[in-house]
Amino acid sequence: MGSRSADKIKFRSFDDLFGEQEPKGVEKETAENQVVRMPLGELHPFKGHPFRVMEDEEMMEMVESVRQFGVLVPVIVRPDKGGGYEIIAGHRRKRASELAGCSDIPVIVRDLTDDESVIAMVDSNIQRLNILPSEKARAYRMKMEAMEHQGVKGGQHTAAVLGEVSGESARTVHRYIRLTYLVPGLLELVDQKRIPVVAGESLSFLKEGEQELVRDYVVQRQVFPSKGEAELLRVESGKGELSVEKVQEILCRNGKAVGGITISAKRIRDYFPENYTKEEIEKVVYSLLDSWRAKGSG
Repeated sequence: MGSRSADKIKFRSFDDLFGEQEPKGVEKETAENQVVRMPLGELHPFKGHPFRVMEDEEMMEMVESVRQFGVLVPVIVRPDKGGGYEIIAGHRRKRASELAGCSDIPVIVRDLTDDESVIAMVDSNIQRLNILPSEKARAYRMKMEAMEHQGVKGGQHTAAVLGEVSGESARTVHRYIRLTYLVPGLLELVDQKRIPVVAGESLSFLKEGEQELVRDYVVQRQVFPSKGEAELLRVESGKGELSVEKVQEILCRNGKAVGGITISAKRIRDYFPENYTKEEIEKVVYSLLDSWRAKGSG
């Protein structure tokens, strides 16, 4: 195709392209590689790409830069088995080019295996600013699985190697990977910073049904678990005793505010006989609130 016969330029290293080291497991390219212009329609997103391509203010700035100067850093792609080429690094550059009205983009084609592609894709994105916890979680898990396929030792060793690129500890890497075991609603709350990452890690050990129970409760009551409360939920789950009542007890203990309202436990007890237990009082209160809501909340 004529559009692929652009002038050759020197490609020194992955470091020159991205300002970082060549990902482990990817062979060094020869001293001279061909940069060609390729139609945008031939480029496909990376399968399971965990990073967002947002049309935000930063993207609009990139679009304007592309209009003025073109794409200065070639996109890295590999041949797609289904036809065309799969993007390894450069999804945002490709989208900016589309928005700028371009028909093609400079690329470098590399013949990479699936695992090599995953590692290169993650390493070229993981140090970006404003990455959501869910994006980092999926990216770390994808790279860990790829590295283990390549024979890298599992567990702490793999996590430590994973963290080298982004400057994070093996413990932090494991914490993020655990987030991939959260049900979508809870993971979204972590992204929204309503649930801390450390609390999300503890909640990820709950059974799926239990996670859904917690998700429904916190969304309805607008009471979000702290690190300590999430750990208590995990402990109760391990005992096989995580019921709706137990979730209420843990998340609304000590007069915790609900939607900015704090209810005095002492005042509520004035409405009940002295022999009523805390659990019996809570059951009555929530039953009354549910009935009130069912009637249309007034």
